[in-house]
Amino acid sequence: MRRIVILRLGHRAFRDKRITTHVGLTARALGAEGMLLASDDPSIKQNIEDVGVRWGGGFYVTNNVNWEHEIRKWKDIGGKVCHLSMYGINLPDALDDIRQCGQLMIVVGAEKVPPEIYDLADWNIAVGNQPHSEVAAIAITMDRIAATDPLRQPLPGGQLSIVPMERGKKVIEKH
Repeated sequence: MRRIVILRLGHRAFRDKRITTHVGLTARALGAEGMLLASDDPSIKQNIEDVGVRWGGGFYVTNNVNWEHEIRKWKDIGGKVCHLSMYGINLPDALDDIRQCGQLMIVVGAEKVPPEIYDLADWNIAVGNQPHSEVAAIAITMDRIAATDPLRQPLPGGQLSIVPMERGKKVIEKH
């Protein structure tokens, strides 16, 4: 089974709270096991983990990590690092290699990414060569590298579940 972890760099609590939350929620919904936040914002951890309790999945958030230490630790256990940006090689050109990776750390930045990231990453991936959202970059990448359709994979556990319907909304409580 493939492990995918997100490393979020440069989160500014006063400005990026919503977008960082969406990075985590998107990664969770598409199959990542957790997010490492290289900033101190315990409310992000709480908000995303609360969603996991209600809706399922074992997604975790580790707050206030040292990004360089986490990357080196990941690589020491044989993991690979994929840095998403608008620079680097185009995603379609690296898909075959990334899909073969059993332990993948996906790095996304907010503010200026430290230049060392480009050297530490196994892949610097352009998700389009235009300015874009890191939420979109995570979603596109995770969808394209998935072995099965991540939109059809149920998450285990949780208190609530949505019943797909052509019209209307139906949410059921699990017991």
